[in-house]
Amino acid sequence: MVDITQTAPRAIAGTRRKLLPSWVTFAGKTLLSVCVTLLGLAALTFFIGRLLPIDPVVAILGDNSTQEAYDNMVRQLGLDKPLWYQFGVYIKGILSLDLGQALTTGKPVIDDIARVFPATLELASVAIVIGTGLGIPAGVLAAMYRNSWIDHTIRFIGLLGYSAPNFWLGLMGLVLFYAGLGWIGGPGRIDLIYEFDIQPVTGFYLLDTAMAGNWDVFRNVFSHIILPASILGFGALAYISRMTRSFMIEQLSQEYIVAARVKGLSWHRTVWGHAFRNIAVQVVTVVALSYAFLLEGAVLTETVFAWPGFGRYLTNALLAGDMNAVVGCTLLVGVIFVSLNLLCDLLYRICDPRTR
Repeated sequence: MVDITQTAPRAIAGTRRKLLPSWVTFAGKTLLSVCVTLLGLAALTFFIGRLLPIDPVVAILGDNSTQEAYDNMVRQLGLDKPLWYQFGVYIKGILSLDLGQALTTGKPVIDDIARVFPATLELASVAIVIGTGLGIPAGVLAAMYRNSWIDHTIRFIGLLGYSAPNFWLGLMGLVLFYAGLGWIGGPGRIDLIYEFDIQPVTGFYLLDTAMAGNWDVFRNVFSHIILPASILGFGALAYISRMTRSFMIEQLSQEYIVAARVKGLSWHRTVWGHAFRNIAVQVVTVVALSYAFLLEGAVLTETVFAWPGFGRYLTNALLAGDMNAVVGCTLLVGVIFVSLNLLCDLLYRICDPRTR
């Protein structure tokens, strides 16, 4: 006969021993997957940079350099070494946060990215707040009143957000709200007369001016950022509202919605209190991916508004054939997407017990 008093503690201890390795295994697999993905991304960006018909030596010295100067620069850049050796040096540089020198500025690429990325991060953050704050309620309302005039209006606005080019919206916005009505600031992050009034702490002008209590400069910064952020947020709104509507329609067709209505719950409480909670994790994923696309897809908007951010820096590097800067920026975009995907996976496991 089995003694339950002795078996139960052993079973509980065995269960605890199994739980710890499962989390350790998950963390190990996740870390390995991220490392392999980033290594593959680094290899892809490196070899694409080498295959492009752009000679970095000519980009540095110009077309009129002598053969001796050309050969010396080849040796200095390590381009006379085998390709596998160059890739090893490149990976070693990445691990030490050394992405090489930017040909356009003469400074380390990592320093240039650290200088321009906060401007793009601030612009994308304001845009995602606009897109999320309007897109989620719009998607829920479209699902609640499916096939009504509300649904058709929201879907039409979403179609405009998908179809209208950002550069055209930016130009029309500048003509109307800046040149015509004078409601907003012009191109750039701030007027020149206020540029030296900011004490950069975080690199986010809105946050820095608010912390310093300099509200005149804050209003000027806000007048410059609101139009480009609204244009970017309009595109995010279209995607977020469409996906939210799709998720919500699927939930509203479930039996538990009918049961909640039979029990006497109001329509709004049923939708927001029950249906929306079941799609919250999916919506978070959509918002996170939209944010990643805003960070790397603001090139045209930053060009139109002369916004001194990451997208404009990448565009100038491409036009100048600065492959060190191009490859470094491409690698950063990949890291952003991998990080946000990892964050979404973790949120799934935290918020949805069924995925654990």
